[in-house]
Amino acid sequence: MTDFAAAQERILARRAAREAAQDSAASLLTTARTQRLLSLPPTLRVLAQQKLNAWDVVKSPHGTRPAFRVGQVDAELLDEELLHLLKNQAGEGLKLFGAHLKDEWGAEINGTLRTILWKLSIWDHGASYGASLQGLKYIDARKSAAARAEATAWQRIAYGLLTVGGRYTWTRWEDHLSTLENGYDEPSPTIRRLSRLTTFFSTSHNIAAFISFLIFLYNGKYRTLTDRILRMRLVPSSNQTSREVSFEFLNRQLVWHAFTEFLLFLLPLVGISRWKRWIARAWKKTKTTFTNLLSGRATTEGDEAEEASQQGELSFLPERTCAICYQDQNPAGGQSEQDVISAGANTGIIGNASTDITNPYETIECGCLYCYMCLARRLEAEEGEGWVCLRCGEVAKECRPWAGDVEVVSAGTGSRGSGKSIAWADELVGDTEKEHNELDELGPMPVEDEIPGG
Repeated sequence: MTDFAAAQERILARRAAREAAQDSAASLLTTARTQRLLSLPPTLRVLAQQKLNAWDVVKSPHGTRPAFRVGQVDAELLDEELLHLLKNQAGEGLKLFGAHLKDEWGAEINGTLRTILWKLSIWDHGASYGASLQGLKYIDARKSAAARAEATAWQRIAYGLLTVGGRYTWTRWEDHLSTLENGYDEPSPTIRRLSRLTTFFSTSHNIAAFISFLIFLYNGKYRTLTDRILRMRLVPSSNQTSREVSFEFLNRQLVWHAFTEFLLFLLPLVGISRWKRWIARAWKKTKTTFTNLLSGRATTEGDEAEEASQQGELSFLPERTCAICYQDQNPAGGQSEQDVISAGANTGIIGNASTDITNPYETIECGCLYCYMCLARRLEAEEGEGWVCLRCGEVAKECRPWAGDVEVVSAGTGSRGSGKSIAWADELVGDTEKEHNELDELGPMPVEDEIPGG
């Protein structure tokens, strides 16, 4: 450890000596040049001094010295990729509460994620996650390079205000102007003027950012326009930074990918659906018991009968609507019967082809109607343990075709299991016509005398 510290001190000493020698050579060159320019008139002297300084900057080898340009650009790309992944995950989570939330609150989601990333990376550690993966960190470029002072607190705060608050404000401002311009009413002259100013500022910012990036490609100092304004520079976090590519992140990703594939293979074997049903039923029973205890009454047989007779969670739906289709299209739930009725046709349950019952099948126990494919999938998923009907709350284990278009004719007056014969409606019509024909062959029936006054 002592040898390592001594090596660090020697490296810093050599760097300071090299910079001192460069400064001394530059000062001698400037002094000699100033003495030669004293013979010129003041106006030409200033112009010549400026031209010579620009020439020194162009021919200086320090401007083209490697400064981890690729690493700095890769750090920005990694940060944007991380933000994109987090945004997708947040959008998938918000789908459970409504598919429109991701589009309507996209700017707020981006702003929140950028704020969290700024707090956990720039503010806490002085480097973003992408820069940390590249072995870089921010320093205060206003001080000498030998000092390598970290970025100050006000620089980090200003960085967050520009990259997080500035982007969010500008995005919302552009969306607001676009809404006003593309509305049904004709935009006012003030709105048009503000729109032109917004377009001008956006174009100017893009041009300035492009010029700043070209300068970065030349000297490798400031990666973005924000870094240039705040004088924050990305440099290697240590003197032993290597340019070799690290595969640690890739190996970690492969491990997690293999672990995920193993879980996808193992979960069907464990029977996760059975455990899920058991936990859901246990939770429902515990919740009911706890509610009864809070209300000051214990669960009795009468309460159990009342619970058995109560309707299911989607009992308010019309008969033509498949409750399973409706539940699949509205996974968030949370809508009461009054909300659905007041919403009317917008809820997608009245005269909607996507929720109407097709190929109707009924549950054997309660006789509630569902689509065949929907009901078959639910019963198969329960693995013979029974599925709780969404309309009446009873447990159904089997299903059968709906008998709404057939007429059941009893074969006798025996018990319930004595047997039935089912005839289709068309066949019954044919039998009725046959009986009428037989009556016609017998001739007209005698008609009784009419009752007077009848």
